[in-house]
Amino acid sequence: MPQLAKALWTPTVERIAKSRMNLFAKKVNKTADLHAWSVAQPSEFWSQVWDDCGVIGHKGDRVFIPNSAGTPISTAKFFPDAQLSVVENFLRKSGTAHGVSEALVAIDESGSRRSRTWDELALRVAAIASALRQHGVVAGDRVAAWLPNSLEAVEVMLGAVSIGAVFSSASPDFGANGVIDRFGQIEPKVLVAVDGYRYNGKDFDCLERLAQIRTGLPTVVATVLVNNLSVGEHSREGLLEYEKFVSSGLSSPVAPQRFAFDHPWYVLYSSGTTGVPKCIVHRTGGVLIQHMKEHQLHCDLGEDDRVMYFTTTGWMMWNWLVSVLASGASAVLFDGAPAAPNTARLFDIVDSEKITLLGVSAKYIDSMRKAGIDPRASHILQSLHTICSTGSPLSPEGFDWVYTSVKQDVHLSSISGGTDLCACFVGGDPTQPVYRGEIQGPMLGMASDAVDDKSNSLIDQPGIAGELVCRQPFPSTPIGFWNDGRDGAPDPMHPGPKYLSAYFERIPGMWAQGDFASWTQHQGIVIHGRSDTTLNPGGVRIGTAEITRVVEQLPNVLESLVFGQEQDNDVRIVLLVRLIDGSMLTDELVGDIKSRIRVACTPRHVPALVVQVSDLPRTRSNKLVELAVADAVNGRPVRNSEAIANPECIWQIVELLKSQR
Repeated sequence: MPQLAKALWTPTVERIAKSRMNLFAKKVNKTADLHAWSVAQPSEFWSQVWDDCGVIGHKGDRVFIPNSAGTPISTAKFFPDAQLSVVENFLRKSGTAHGVSEALVAIDESGSRRSRTWDELALRVAAIASALRQHGVVAGDRVAAWLPNSLEAVEVMLGAVSIGAVFSSASPDFGANGVIDRFGQIEPKVLVAVDGYRYNGKDFDCLERLAQIRTGLPTVVATVLVNNLSVGEHSREGLLEYEKFVSSGLSSPVAPQRFAFDHPWYVLYSSGTTGVPKCIVHRTGGVLIQHMKEHQLHCDLGEDDRVMYFTTTGWMMWNWLVSVLASGASAVLFDGAPAAPNTARLFDIVDSEKITLLGVSAKYIDSMRKAGIDPRASHILQSLHTICSTGSPLSPEGFDWVYTSVKQDVHLSSISGGTDLCACFVGGDPTQPVYRGEIQGPMLGMASDAVDDKSNSLIDQPGIAGELVCRQPFPSTPIGFWNDGRDGAPDPMHPGPKYLSAYFERIPGMWAQGDFASWTQHQGIVIHGRSDTTLNPGGVRIGTAEITRVVEQLPNVLESLVFGQEQDNDVRIVLLVRLIDGSMLTDELVGDIKSRIRVACTPRHVPALVVQVSDLPRTRSNKLVELAVADAVNGRPVRNSEAIANPECIWQIVELLKSQR
């Protein structure tokens, strides 16, 4: 049997009693089997979430209509009679005694701090809605934002959805082709862009790329420019200045409209590392109720909380972060490098802004651990009650670092979901212990499971990895992919072929997320990496994260990437390592790496080849791209390299491996 993991944190009796999760469980009289009830009785559960989490809108009498036999679970209907407004939910504290307090705070790398009170935000959103209408934007039109994580990004999103327009965003570090590949598919009517931004002490000019983007988006009737950082001399002819755009709507503010539960809210994008990014269309009510459930029940957020997640507008965690407004919490937006001007910058902000929930990537935690950063010794961190981690599997050593170097009494909530659902399948529970290396369990209302090749649950086989699936419908299944079907805009009742192929064809009757996962003896979950990067040497399935987790324990290994290289009708495992400055990959180090992998995993996991590289390819949201390397090395085309921040290093790796046969 697998060895029991160590409990690193157990909530106090008082903390459990006060938690919203516990209060919810008591209200529905399900303190012992809350999750089981939440998936067995979806109508009762989601109806209670609507009421208890305080969704504003007309709920309707019907809550859940199952999908018909033989149809994908995405065709089930939640709240089919509901009418609601995102803006009403996000700005619930405006016009009250809370209206003078801060809804949003934006801090950039230079230290500049700006904010919006609830009343200011409500006024500006109503003005932007009016300005958009003056440019012909109506419900269903698209409004695109090429903006940093800023006040303006939130304002534009809310102004657009206030009148039923569909919002989509990309961060300004994307190249022109990457932006056009995304926004060009959805044909926006209005584009809001930034003139420049700063990252890691360097200023970046966006105006030259903006000219190319405007040429590539012929449907845009108005381009609005946010003056953030003037870099270089460029013509601004034909661009509307953002503050003047807002002012144009102040005299005729537009009140938010309510729309159907399935009205489109966002278009998010797949990573694009295996082709032109897919445009994932998300439904308003489904994402909103998921986020409110996750924030209030799983993260224990309320009106006194202040939340910061290190993210960009090109990652779904930006959407997740901004949604804390719907629970009355304040959102703190940070734009810039997380280690500039010092490695503990995010923890400086935790103290100065009294952050209660800090969200970061697993890679960030690992980099802090390896750099020997010890925030507990240099910061107060009294306000901090929750740390969320996502983006990739968080290593057991990452768990250790949080509790030894950040704070002992903190809820470390490792979460996993995806852009595909703009929500989580598995995550934290503030009423349960946190075990080393484990996600605490499935989210409420999500029938998440790990299954074998015959779709049998592996819940009674701890440590045995299989496909991460969701067995039952959930509210935030996407409406579909843009331009995937009959008339361009997706129809939730007639999903297109690409959408069906992405999630439903591999395991009929379930949603297959494409992650490799296993249950633990505590009914927790361990994510082992993407199942579509799963290695198959000799027919044995191996999750790549199982290898990298072991390798990255070595102090001189900064990061690593594993992929399969096809040889002689089989696959050999290749391990690429990036070492700290001054380190070399000696025979002794290679032997140590292989020995550790053999002991921690199995002999099958030991790579046939270990190679030192100067850099590893990553997406613009800092995720390593195993598939792109595997495709290039194995002679397959690497499509849409625009989605990769440093594609040149892929070809350096290809050339390097040619000499390693």
